[in-house]
Amino acid sequence: MQVINTSKGIGGQLTEFRKLVKDSKKITFIGTPGFCTPFAELMSFVLRDTDKEMAFLPGLNKDMAQAIVLKPNGMQLDESVNPVADTVVLLGGLAMPKTNIDPKIMKNLVDELLENEDNKLIIGVCFQSMFIEQKWTDFINFDYIIDADLTNNIKK
Repeated sequence: MQVINTSKGIGGQLTEFRKLVKDSKKITFIGTPGFCTPFAELMSFVLRDTDKEMAFLPGLNKDMAQAIVLKPNGMQLDESVNPVADTVVLLGGLAMPKTNIDPKIMKNLVDELLENEDNKLIIGVCFQSMFIEQKWTDFINFDYIIDADLTNNIKK
């Protein structure tokens, strides 16, 4: 994959994401429960003033998909929803070795969620090239990967 744009910080990541999904109607985020959930809610926040439907699916559990909706405290998970979408966003926690998620099985799930869509979009959002390092790109044909680096400075 080639770099097509570079931005800095969380704001840059969110701005680039908003641009990529401008034509999407329904977005399903797939990630690990707990670790990825706040990232899906944060990314959804930049779409709060749109009519896009959004959902979060924990791992491979498509029957546990929940809508992501705007509430007084920001974007939060809500009622159960059908995860079928035109855009699937895979979050990097899925590719962490400790999750033991097989990318071939994830590919089958993504294909199922996008099956009847003409304008399919698969986006990966990760840190430290997780999808590339763990070889998920060998199995899933990402349209885009938003890859961020983390630098932590603890100061006193």
